Amino acid sequence: MNLLITGITTQSSIAYAIAEHAMEQGHDVILTNPPGRQFSILERVAKRLPKEPVAVLPMDVTDPEQITETAGKVASRWDHVDGLLHSIAYAPGDALGGNFLNTAWEDVAQAIHVSGFSLKALGVGFRELMAAAPNGAGVVALTFDASVAWPVYDWMGSAKAVLENSAKYLARDLGPEGIRVNTISAGPIKSLAGGSIPGFDQISDRWGESAPVGWDTKDASVVADPALFLMSPGARGITGTTLHVDGGYNAMGSPVA
Repeated sequence: MNLLITGITTQSSIAYAIAEHAMEQGHDVILTNPPGRQFSILERVAKRLPKEPVAVLPMDVTDPEQITETAGKVASRWDHVDGLLHSIAYAPGDALGGNFLNTAWEDVAQAIHVSGFSLKALGVGFRELMAAAPNGAGVVALTFDASVAWPVYDWMGSAKAVLENSAKYLARDLGPEGIRVNTISAGPIKSLAGGSIPGFDQISDRWGESAPVGWDTKDASVVADPALFLMSPGARGITGTTLHVDGGYNAMGSPVA
């Protein structure tokens, strides 16, 4: 498969684990991150992957021109894209950490734009390349269960709700072109993204106690195989769905004894 993977921040990130597993399984990978510091980090981290990516490209998902330009660069290397991973989330500090009632709209808008609306922007921007995939294409977006309110997650939770709902509408509108869109609600992983949320340990530290099969907050690889499955033709009948990869935490009504 030809896979476009966005949002690798560190070697501990879920996106890195997905890229690593994809390469180990023989898939070709192109990586993207926003220009500037995040792109420089990506260039360094990419060197630790099992093989060299097809390309490492700068792309700001809030800039339509950059998405169009990046799609053109991808098209110069591949005639189609089989899978696209949306692993992009950002909220200003004022939108997190228990400040829900005091967050200004400008910060909320940024969180929703980067973390939610960008899924639609990517889906449309790479629509032609995905529609050209001979066995259909799969878009996978990483979320954190937006059906409930979490401590400290605040407006990022609302942004994830936009992400999850947008995936359903994208599944509706892109499905006739053979493009499937799903989300994975992963348990908490202590990556750079998780660590940037004030008080994130309130959510993560006791997760394994309530997950029937346990949960290792340092093991992002547990999400990799489900993500690759959803991007593969094996998931050709699955779209508009949120797959919980959280050790079973979501199914429990109270902490496991």
